[in-house]
Amino acid sequence: MVTAMLRLFHRPTPIALALQGGGAHGAFTWGVLDRLLEDGRFPIAAISGTSAGAINAVALASGLLDGGNDGARAALQRLWQAMGTRVPFDAFIVGSADKPGMAPAARAWIQWARLLAPHQLNPLGLNPLRDVLVEQIDFERLRAMSKVHLFIAATHANTGRLRLFGNAELSVDAVLASACLPTLQAAVEIDGEPYWDGGYSANPALFPLVRSGIADLLIVWLSPLVYARSPISAEEIRERALDFAFNATFLREAQMLADLCAGARSSAWPFGVLARLRTHLIDAHDALSELPQETKLMAHAPFLESLCERGRERATSWLAEARHQVGKTSSVDLAALFAAPGT
Repeated sequence: MVTAMLRLFHRPTPIALALQGGGAHGAFTWGVLDRLLEDGRFPIAAISGTSAGAINAVALASGLLDGGNDGARAALQRLWQAMGTRVPFDAFIVGSADKPGMAPAARAWIQWARLLAPHQLNPLGLNPLRDVLVEQIDFERLRAMSKVHLFIAATHANTGRLRLFGNAELSVDAVLASACLPTLQAAVEIDGEPYWDGGYSANPALFPLVRSGIADLLIVWLSPLVYARSPISAEEIRERALDFAFNATFLREAQMLADLCAGARSSAWPFGVLARLRTHLIDAHDALSELPQETKLMAHAPFLESLCERGRERATSWLAEARHQVGKTSSVDLAALFAAPGT
């Protein structure tokens, strides 16, 4: 009762969300968002999302139209439950829901995926994610009515350049392009142009959120901030290099943003959006760092639900530790967090 009364007098502080991609690990972000929506203190005004982050973004925005925060929570749950049951993963997974692994048959399929082009591996172009998105998201309504500013990142396959799809351009193809892994799926064509996963060019993009004018920026980060050990085997090296490829653009953008904010605050006229920008971070390092890379491909319902619960727990901790800083000051120093070792 006391908490409810306090919230009546609490002035909500709008936030902008930057949601990283990570395949099935995006279910961790589902849990984070579910807890933030349940708490209700911070209305979500803008979202930049890549790959799984883009999927979470459109589900959340669509749900807000249907029923506010409760509607957004229900939409996220429906979407992830649908993804977790659309493909029969039971025969391809060993281990527990918390620490799953791929069965030999699934590993063999991944090896074939590295040898064959997507049109050879999947000549019919079947994509269960397309079916889920079409069933779950009314993109026409989202384009016309969403009050949340959305920025969905995809990478132009012939130039490597970033393409951001805003509210007026939202479509199932835009989200599929943002989540298109080129070794597994054919490029998604939009207006005659081919697009791959947005992680190659922004994972996710930050500056569009800054330009939206929202002063509090919350990043939901799925990759390890620091790896426990150096890679040794050929497979470990390949996986680490792929991680770096997907995170390099974000790291550069975060460092640049931190430098620009520092310069704006130290200027003779410390005004404007850069001077007042406050940054926050919810990271999944402790929750996901021990999971093998292959689990990013495991859209298996028990595993996704386990990741969601971990995300809720991490968001609960963040709310206890940092929610009082939202609207007042940054709770994370981007310059220190993403600085190169020794600097």
